[in-house]
Amino acid sequence: MIEPIDTATLRDWQRQEYDFTLIDTLPGNVFAEGHLPGAINLPSDDILAQAPARLPDRDARIVVYCASTTCKRAGLSAGRLEQLGYTRIFHYEEGKRGWQAEGLSLEPDRR
Repeated sequence: MIEPIDTATLRDWQRQEYDFTLIDTLPGNVFAEGHLPGAINLPSDDILAQAPARLPDRDARIVVYCASTTCKRAGLSAGRLEQLGYTRIFHYEEGKRGWQAEGLSLEPDRR
């Protein structure tokens, strides 16, 4: 089941160091421009091929996001993860724009 998550909850999870994987589903060049703190990049187009190797625990808590409420990549990614058998998927619908609208900073790519 895919559950929505809001900015306050996501921020609390980060502060409390909950065990979860935060996934930016935008293409790599957009990820490189800045992403939510602690996020990994797994573009929506690559989820089906790469998720099993990069996210081996199908019961782990996973949060997906993209650019904003109008961006469809995170929703597509969440559905694809569900198809692959992942059981704890959360969709941060506000995305990067919502994060920044709350006065929170993006993290630069350190690759």
